[in-house]
Amino acid sequence: MPTPTTPPSAVRRTLRKLGQDIQDARKRRALTMEIVADRAFTSRKTLARVEGGDHGVSVGIYASVLNALGMLDALGDVADPSQDELGMALASASLPKRVRPRSK
Repeated sequence: MPTPTTPPSAVRRTLRKLGQDIQDARKRRALTMEIVADRAFTSRKTLARVEGGDHGVSVGIYASVLNALGMLDALGDVADPSQDELGMALASASLPKRVRPRSK
């Protein structure tokens, strides 16, 4: 059972993937860890934690690193209502069957 300091395995797995993707993006851009850490206003050690998918690093640091790599826009679309298929389905299911005019 996860504790308040240890998130569920699905969260840890997703953060590890995000960290690996960030590392791959940094390498594709041929940027050193020092350069990205400087651009993200963080330390090289913290960047290494991000690339390792550490759940203890704040989302703000992840956002700063994505910004340093020119990838911040994608983070803003993560919970975009237009991309929320389940939310849209639930909203559609809760629509009334009939709409009646209000009586005067």
